[in-house]
Amino acid sequence: MNRRELIRAVAAHTADDTKHVETVVSGVTDVITAVVAKGEAVTIQGFAKFAKVERAARMGRNPRTGEAIRIKASKRVRVSPMKAFKDTVMSPSQAPRLAAGVYPTSLELLAKQATKRRAAASATKATTGTTKATAKKAGAAKRAAKKTVTKRAPAKKAATRATRATTKRAGATKRAGAAKRTVTAKRTTKKATAKRTARR
Repeated sequence: MNRRELIRAVAAHTADDTKHVETVVSGVTDVITAVVAKGEAVTIQGFAKFAKVERAARMGRNPRTGEAIRIKASKRVRVSPMKAFKDTVMSPSQAPRLAAGVYPTSLELLAKQATKRRAAASATKATTGTTKATAKKAGAAKRAAKKTVTKRAPAKKAATRATRATTKRAGATKRAGAAKRTVTAKRTTKKATAKRTARR
């Protein structure tokens, strides 16, 4: 299985888009390579361990002549399969079951999965569009209500001012009437007093 076949098989197994799977595979390999290049090991539990091994200079022997020789310092990459991976590979009955058409990958299966994804995306888009339209209508109604309230406010203020003015005028009239009655009562009292004085 080469890289292209791996991407197609993973896409068929996960019902995902091949382009997305390719992006993920590229990302995984890039990250593993960069981290191991810095000297740090990457361990994927149940799968494998990737590490850069540095071996110091040492003395060894030539296998042909038996002569002692100096072996230079070296660096190499070590990929060690994890125990779970080795055990599963050695016992195929324990390996994950792949659905029909995953590997060898069926192009017909990939086409069916792509059709389902497009249908789901269209349904989601329609739902999102309906939700946005409803929200837009609600916003428009809210703005209209706000405008109506804003229009009513000045009218209400004008009515309040008119009521206050009427109340003031009524109060002034009432006070004027009371003052007039007081003046009249005083005049009457004075006249009565003058009459009584004249009789005496």
